[in-house]
Amino acid sequence: MSVSAEKQKDGLARFQSATDYKVQRAEDGSIVGHFFNCWLSSIFQPVFDANTRKAVGHAAYVRSMPDEGNQLSPWRAFALTESDAPLVRFDRLCRAVHALNYFSGVPQRGSLFVSVQPRLLESVKDDHGRTFKRTLDIIGVKTSQVTIEIPIEVNRNWKLLKHVISNYRSHGYRIVINHSGMSENWLAELASLYPLYPDLVRLEASNLLRHSGTESLVDTIHHFGAEVLVHEIETRQQLTAALHTGADFLQGRLFGMPARAIEAEAFALLPAAATEQPLGAPAAAVRHNRDAVGVQDVYV
Repeated sequence: MSVSAEKQKDGLARFQSATDYKVQRAEDGSIVGHFFNCWLSSIFQPVFDANTRKAVGHAAYVRSMPDEGNQLSPWRAFALTESDAPLVRFDRLCRAVHALNYFSGVPQRGSLFVSVQPRLLESVKDDHGRTFKRTLDIIGVKTSQVTIEIPIEVNRNWKLLKHVISNYRSHGYRIVINHSGMSENWLAELASLYPLYPDLVRLEASNLLRHSGTESLVDTIHHFGAEVLVHEIETRQQLTAALHTGADFLQGRLFGMPARAIEAEAFALLPAAATEQPLGAPAAAVRHNRDAVGVQDVYV
């Protein structure tokens, strides 16, 4: 057995002995977790540095496969319950599976981008990120290697947003928030976060073409000391706009679909299949859960 495989085995074994989550190695060597009636695995999409064109990290998505005979996805079940406890446990398991798959055997890999469910942020009143830090400690990964994406829904409550940023940052995580509009109010709210500005702000690529003033928006974000990640890039036109506005990081299906294998290290030329037309269904279809029974991908 290789040294890398041995380290991966050790990380999984340590996690299994330290927690009561049901996690195991799949036939393909990846790590999966079981929750409710589904097996959860990870797929990853690279995040590129706009200047060097090298991959600096990967955004993690959870892929779920229902047990044979079960017809109810975990997301539909959570929608039917008033309790937040199952969702909190599920959300934490997803991030644990991502960390085990991403870092096990390669502890010095780039940044892992993971999201958090809005209901978890509201139900867990204090010390956000502590439980995940314990998972990272078990497998020997620093919190600075993880970027926590705070969902756009939290922008409705900037007091909560500031509180959450403070909690995660106290544990050493990098923070990314989502841009939610082109109004001056949003920039004023961003300024109100002082001194807890995020490390990154995510902008949707489609908004770069629909709205004017994105260059000044990016300049203002940079003024606050944050970097800009343009995501959901699907066309060459959107890529050109992202580079023109001064984006620092790039992500999207123009460079490849989320995949289980972590292979992308850099891009020099865009894939020949990349065109000015969107590649298939809207990117939001990957981000949000689908109720159909079968494989489901969600950014968690």
